[in-house]
Amino acid sequence: MTDPVKPGNGEEKQQLSLATIAARQLTTTTKSVPQMQGISSRWLLKLLPWVQVSGGTFRLNRRLSYTVGDGRVTFFSTGAKVQVIPQELQELPLLRGFEDNEVLTALANRFEQREFKPGEVITEAGKEADSICLIAHGKVNKIGKGKYGDDTVLETLADGDHYSYEVLLESQDYWQFTARAVTACTVLILKQSDFEAVLALSPSLQKHVERFKARLKKKADSTGEAAIELSAGHHGEPTLPGTFVDYETHPREYELSVAQTVLQIHSRVADLFNDPMNQTEQQLRLTVEALKERKEHELINNREFGLLHNADLKQRIHTRGGPPTPDDMDELLATVWKEPSFFLAHPRAIAAFGQECSRRGIYPTSIDVGGNMVPAWRGIPMFTSNKIPISETRTSSILLMRVGEKNQGVVGLHQAGIPDEIEPSFNVRFMGINEKAIISYLVSTYFSAAVLVPDALGILESVEIGRAHE
Repeated sequence: MTDPVKPGNGEEKQQLSLATIAARQLTTTTKSVPQMQGISSRWLLKLLPWVQVSGGTFRLNRRLSYTVGDGRVTFFSTGAKVQVIPQELQELPLLRGFEDNEVLTALANRFEQREFKPGEVITEAGKEADSICLIAHGKVNKIGKGKYGDDTVLETLADGDHYSYEVLLESQDYWQFTARAVTACTVLILKQSDFEAVLALSPSLQKHVERFKARLKKKADSTGEAAIELSAGHHGEPTLPGTFVDYETHPREYELSVAQTVLQIHSRVADLFNDPMNQTEQQLRLTVEALKERKEHELINNREFGLLHNADLKQRIHTRGGPPTPDDMDELLATVWKEPSFFLAHPRAIAAFGQECSRRGIYPTSIDVGGNMVPAWRGIPMFTSNKIPISETRTSSILLMRVGEKNQGVVGLHQAGIPDEIEPSFNVRFMGINEKAIISYLVSTYFSAAVLVPDALGILESVEIGRAHE
């Protein structure tokens, strides 16, 4: 029996052939495999050279370094009053390793809070250097004289940075630069006279300062490592210097981290519903993809080994004005000047850089990387990663790194050849079937990352995204 179709001109038309709606009941639809929006390009996992860590722990041996402390200081606030956490004063090179909390508290209480407006001078070149300054909030430019007497920005400092502990060790010295506020700044200042007053009452601090001065007198090369005595350009038969290469006595060790989950599949699904696609394979595929996403996230953000937290503080620079400009990217290149491999940034940060280039009439070229056209700056490719966070203030970071063990760069750490491996350092282990007929698989991946020498990784911080230009 055929169904009537929509009447026209007062007459009912009879259906002359099988309708498509009915025909679909006897056909099989063409299906896609399950899709997952969370899958990204994961460039970092593809670009990092991976070092085999057979023992599960990687020991990073370096030359002995005399560089002591250069950390960032943390503060707390009560209303508008800002104070430095006493124990955080150990981040200053002068006080690194000094653990007398009573003395640290006495020093912390003597810091004076001052507010500066944009453009206001904090310390001026040529004036007596008689204080140490901690930047609690805001951005500060250190300005010095260029080759031809014009002003040039030597360095940009921001939240947690400080200058200059050296003035506490000398008397009647003078500022070699001018510090000027770029934004509204809150600065905590400790006068040299206040430091000396605490020093006079603390024998433990006196001994610590003397030991610090003694360390400064030890020979070190331009990188802060123990010097290797050499002789060159000599004539005749002079006595050649004797030397040896000293190593760190307590090298850092990286233990492989793990990302895991338990995949659960009902046996009825695994047995009956595998046509046209194997349900277990698809469940496993998506689970592996999710773990890989988490793996890249940890390599960037983990507080123990993540790249954002393991860059040397001397390798961290700030944008001069907010958005990432060609000048900022050139300065970042200067921190990783030995064979840089690639930039890594959030897509929005790369877009912000592109906008700054367009505003200046500069159009960076793209280069071919394995069949993919990617943007580049100075011939160095710029890869995207959505794992680099964007803060609530719409700021992010741009990383530049040199990779490879032979290049003394950044390397990934893993252990290939583990039981039930499906990919290097990635395995799936059958855990059994429970009383509810649910099959369980343990899916694991083991990994870490190491920066072999400090200048292998540089970070441009405080990168503003989406600033509207007038």
